[in-house]
Amino acid sequence: MKVLVTGAAGMVGQAVVARLRADGHTVRAHDRTPPPGPADDIVAGDLRDASGLDRLLAGIDAVVHAAAIPAPVDDEVFDNNVGAAYHLLEAAGTLGVRRIVYVSSLSALGFAWSRRGAAPLRVPVAEDHPYVGDDPYGLSKQVGELVTATVSNRFGIPAVSLRFPFIGTGERLRHHLAHVQADLGGQRGSLWGWLETHDAADAVAAALTRPVEGHAIVHVAAPDTVALVPTAELLRRYYPEAVLTEPLDGFAVPISTRLSRELLDFVPAHTWRPTAAR
Repeated sequence: MKVLVTGAAGMVGQAVVARLRADGHTVRAHDRTPPPGPADDIVAGDLRDASGLDRLLAGIDAVVHAAAIPAPVDDEVFDNNVGAAYHLLEAAGTLGVRRIVYVSSLSALGFAWSRRGAAPLRVPVAEDHPYVGDDPYGLSKQVGELVTATVSNRFGIPAVSLRFPFIGTGERLRHHLAHVQADLGGQRGSLWGWLETHDAADAVAAALTRPVEGHAIVHVAAPDTVALVPTAELLRRYYPEAVLTEPLDGFAVPISTRLSRELLDFVPAHTWRPTAAR
């Protein structure tokens, strides 16, 4: 399969390119500046410029759209993220692409960057939880999922929107762990979730190949939190009004990952703590 990976210069994009090539796929890597790494084909440009999309998508079987500005800095975030998703995926549908994987974020729920402290109504938070956000980045991801669903519906393309939490490995992960553990309340909007970088790439690979009908939104996260405090205590402290719909023992992440197991047959391979401590 020939796969276009956008955002290929980013951390997740580079890991996805490497994983897909290891699986035997042919990969065209795209970013605003030429991405590093061993892609079969490299293209640079702005995805909002529709004039270059025919060339970019020529011969492509599947699209992994990972390109985005990943922070709620200003309105440019919304314009860039939504405009790029719309122009790229609309062109992909028109040109006959057969599978779409949209790299979304758990920020699409609205908790992570909320200025008013938006809280989950129920936990573990599943894919059908209503959007409660007030920031441009989370909104851009919510709308990006709608763009993906619309293209899937219009052209009959199987599509998966993967909602990822914080992603990292090595020093990036160690720094994040220290930051969260020093300020648990400041990180409550992330639901203390995380995912190792290689696991994120594995989830993308699964989303490209597993049987899917229509458009599916899927939460992907490690089974444990990044906290040293048990999850039940975190919820009592920071989300006392959230309804608990199933037990969350030990350090279980308050994010439902049932669909990632059932639809994608995906289970993360990495943890940052000894297995016995989960």
